[in-house]
Amino acid sequence: MKGRIVVLGQLHGLEAAALMVDGRIEDLLLDSSEALALAPGAICRGRVERQMKGQGGVFITLPGGEKGFLREARGLVPGQSLLVQIAGGTEPGKALPLSLRLLFKSRYAIVTPGAPGINVSRRIQDEDLREGLQAIAGVVMEGSDMGLILRSACEDVEDGELAEDIAAMRDLAEAVLADAEGAPELLVDAPGPHEAAWRDWAEPAPDEVVEGFEEHGVLEAVDALRAPRVALPGGGHMMIEPTRALIAVDINTGADTSPAASLKANIAAARDLPRQLRLRGLGGQVVVDFAPIPKKDRSALEQQLRAAFKGEAAETSLAGWTPLGMFELVRKRDRVALAQLLEGRG
Repeated sequence: MKGRIVVLGQLHGLEAAALMVDGRIEDLLLDSSEALALAPGAICRGRVERQMKGQGGVFITLPGGEKGFLREARGLVPGQSLLVQIAGGTEPGKALPLSLRLLFKSRYAIVTPGAPGINVSRRIQDEDLREGLQAIAGVVMEGSDMGLILRSACEDVEDGELAEDIAAMRDLAEAVLADAEGAPELLVDAPGPHEAAWRDWAEPAPDEVVEGFEEHGVLEAVDALRAPRVALPGGGHMMIEPTRALIAVDINTGADTSPAASLKANIAAARDLPRQLRLRGLGGQVVVDFAPIPKKDRSALEQQLRAAFKGEAAETSLAGWTPLGMFELVRKRDRVALAQLLEGRG
């Protein structure tokens, strides 16, 4: 099954969308409204609570009595109303991660309050087209101090449709910014999986949008994601096991324990690790126990890791090697864990 295919459907009773590229699952979105009252991407009015000394942040009371945690606490005072966006998922009982950087996203554009300027996706390389798109955006955004990012999906859209889309996002952003005072309230709900897939997987445009998870191999792929073991070429495997404190990843070569087999398994694991973390919805501190290799090979392996994580949407920081030979990285929790969403659903 060649090509870039978006598959829409239901997964164990949850609205879901899967992105398949040449028959392999590359991304997966599931409805998290049952697991979280406020899903990642939602924009709320909150109320500032106490600051957490030593943690560099502040708790925020959200709609429905939910709690969020904001690391950008400078200048905030208890009782203050504040506009925030849910920045990711979290484990049960923990505060939701929040951001003051509000993003109003559509299929074609992203309005960015507090970050002025008009930017065009680097995927659009035709200079005449770039200038034309900037001209359209400039007219629609004239007089606004908000910024705008034009996504690559606007490359083939009619001028009038693009202008309407930008205007709708601008109007929504202006309405939300004007509603900053008052009790905690949900102002913009997070998109469902089907809407998010239509909006965020348009770059590059899919070859097909279809329905039917079973017919396109999604169910089998998701079943594999629910197991900790990930097969690697050459008979090795990778074990991915979340704990409360961190994500533990262990690389094994199988029967062949030669240095060549170790390096091969480690490189294969490094290349696939970003996809596995993304699909499983895992974030936070990740500790990788690679198969034993000489120290001289570590730099080559680290280069593979950096290349693999380079295109990831979720912010990732590669901390490097520990004295005991582990590799540590931190990945932003940008969604709810797959295991948490599917718990008790078969």
